[in-house]
Amino acid sequence: MDRVAQSYAILDRLRLDHGLYLASPSIDYSFVWLRDSCYEVLPYLNKSCDRYEKTYHRLLDLFKEYEWKLDIHQTKKPVEQWEFIHAKYDAHTAREIDAPWGHHQLDAIGAILFGIGQGIKAGKPVIRDYKDKDIVQKLVGYLACCEYWDNPDNGMWEEWREIHSSSVGACVAGLQAVRDLVFVPRELILKGYRTLAGMFPVESKDRPADLAQLSLIYPYKVAFCHDAKVIVDRVETLLLRKKGVIRYLGDSYYATNEYEGRHHPLMHYIGFEAEWTFGLPWLALCHLELGNMEKAAEYIAWTENVMLADGSLPELYFSGIATPNPNTPLGWSNAMYILAKEALNREIETQEKQKERMEV
Repeated sequence: MDRVAQSYAILDRLRLDHGLYLASPSIDYSFVWLRDSCYEVLPYLNKSCDRYEKTYHRLLDLFKEYEWKLDIHQTKKPVEQWEFIHAKYDAHTAREIDAPWGHHQLDAIGAILFGIGQGIKAGKPVIRDYKDKDIVQKLVGYLACCEYWDNPDNGMWEEWREIHSSSVGACVAGLQAVRDLVFVPRELILKGYRTLAGMFPVESKDRPADLAQLSLIYPYKVAFCHDAKVIVDRVETLLLRKKGVIRYLGDSYYATNEYEGRHHPLMHYIGFEAEWTFGLPWLALCHLELGNMEKAAEYIAWTENVMLADGSLPELYFSGIATPNPNTPLGWSNAMYILAKEALNREIETQEKQKERMEV
């Protein structure tokens, strides 16, 4: 079985009956995260099956169960953690996990709006009726009420609150994606672009470079040309390691000195950060956006070299050690590999056809 087929088989095993995805079968990750499901189903966007829309149907149904929360926060800005749209849900019931968590993740809402818009563009029946459309409108209202462009959130890595360029960019892309479906004030998008321009090229006050910034290039395409190249160069220069990409300098999560506690200043963990595997295919996808096929192919081969025998991609490897952490496989990682490998193959096929036409 080739690596792409193995990766699809892994996604099959992580897909739940209701259409959402486990992040990983590990003890710590056997939950549904909104963001992970959006990325894990992305390889099915251009496939002739119903998996893509089924995932978004369940997400929309989930929001209907918590519509009272959306209704409140059309006009009342959420403050407490429990008030925000939660990011993490029980795998079987898709009900909120009540334990304290960094639930204020604006990028997850942006990811869902973006996924809905992409599905519609691809001809997927993502929207079933007026009620689905109403939920999308309320998600737009939620981002407006939160003032996403100037609101510190927990970000993609669910940690301390800052204004994250990756969160702002996800919201901008999501709002743009649903403009033809619901009412999105033009100014609501422009405010996000102003924030991105003012923050460039950093991710946040504490993180000059961050793996999450690659999302601005792929899949969101809100950074391109020179700006995209700057982001990729900074990630490669500051964060790229032998078996993956560290999330940011001084990341304590699964750092080899994490046993000393995660409360120390970021400088304490520099050189000990965990290496995330999905950073490799993500860089491949970004290089494809920049037109660098050879570099993309290099990162795809690199990804295959860090895969386990069954095609699994771990969440991460410990710094300097060929040992993965328990969150293996991470569905998000295998999905990114599929997306990169298939995108490269499409590009190669396109170029070969162009060459054949020129030779005729």
